[in-house]
This record gives sequence, C-alpha cells and structure tokens, in this order.
Amino acid sequence: MPNKLRHTFEHQLSELQDDVLRMGSYVAQMLNLAMHALLRQDPNVARHVIEMDDTADEMDLKIEQRCMRLLALQHPMARDLRIIGTALKIITDLERIGDFAVDIAKTARRLALDPYFQPLHDLSRMTNVVEWMVRECIHAYVDHDLDLVRQVIARDDEVDDCYDMMFSELLAKMEANPSIIRQATWLLHVGRFLERIADHAVNVAERVYYVETGELKQLARSHGAENGHQKRQDRPGGSNGHP
Repeated sequence: MPNKLRHTFEHQLSELQDDVLRMGSYVAQMLNLAMHALLRQDPNVARHVIEMDDTADEMDLKIEQRCMRLLALQHPMARDLRIIGTALKIITDLERIGDFAVDIAKTARRLALDPYFQPLHDLSRMTNVVEWMVRECIHAYVDHDLDLVRQVIARDDEVDDCYDMMFSELLAKMEANPSIIRQATWLLHVGRFLERIADHAVNVAERVYYVETGELKQLARSHGAENGHQKRQDRPGGSNGHP
C-alpha cells in the first residue's frame, strides 16, 4: 500500500509540473505575440494578447488549487514539499510575465499608427534573449537541470546591458530631437518590461536551484544596486500601471 500511495503521489507531482510547463509555454507565447504586434505594428495581434490574459489567470488559479490540495491531502516532506512550494512561487512569476506581455501589447496598440523613427533592433535583440530565458527556466524546473539554471541567470546580464545601452541611446536622441519623445518614451517602457520579464525568469531559475539543492539564495548579480534603482520591485498596480 505505501508503494502504491507513493506512486500516486509521484504521478500527481508530475501532473503539477506539466501544468507549470503549460502555463510557462502559454505566457512565453503571449510575449512572442506581443512583441510581434509591436514590431509589426499589428493592433489585431495586440488585442489577441490582451484577451489571452484571462486564460493565463485561470491557469494560475488552477495550479494554485492543485498545490493546495497536495499540501492538504498528501503532507509532503523535504524535496516533495520544495517542489510544490516552488510551483506556487513560479506561477506568481509566470502570471507577472503574462501581465508584462499585456503591457507590451497595449503599447503596441498605442503605437500602431505611429511610424517608427528608427528600426527597433535593440528591442528585437532583447526579445530573443528574454524569450529564451522564459522558455528555458521552465524547462530547468521540469528537467531538474542546474546547468540550465546557470545559463538562464547568466543571460540576465545580457538583457540588463542591452537595456542600459538602449536607454542611453534613446535619451540622447530625445535630447537632440524632442519630436520623438512620446514614441521613444513608450519604447523605453517596452525595454523596461522586457528587463522585468527577465528578472522573473531569474526568479524561477533561483527557485529551481532551491528545489534541487535545498539552498535558497540569490544567484544573479545585483544589477539594480549598481545602477541606483530597485531592480526586482514591480511597479504599483501590476499591468494596470499603463492602461
């Protein structure tokens, strides 16, 4: 009987991880579509991303309920408890990633009829890295892959550096040409959204490290402290900060 109960519990844990993987894939798709809408100035795709947010919220609630049932009925210990607790933390980060994708989609809709004053190469590069980080942090959780954890965390520096370069470049262009201030400001918002998404991917990776090692610690360098701002704190109101 104990072996059968253990087998059932392991099956339930596997289903939980599959749910987390599906949610991670879904919000990664939201991000991909949101950036497509921005780069291609497609308001229809932007609207679709905004509508997708309800499904992401439903996934979040379903996984939370599954975790609570496992905690209440199975009384997990040690590593099993870390897996469930980490799932609860991860879905919070994934829900935030979905919110930021919605923010990007709203910005895309706002700029859909406004020709860009320059190609958005910096944002495209940031997007490629951030999308990779989101996908792979979830794979690291499902595959128990500490090497992938380290890769995700290392690439956060790449996103930070790209945003800093983009910020400096656009600031100089706004000073030289005030007519672009409105558009450049919104594009800087998008860069910031991407940077925050990367932060959430790092959060997931650090939780995976905790599952596998039992050691909970910050693995990424404190880029925000170096630049005089709070890097990990979301703006008040979540995605409602920029309607």
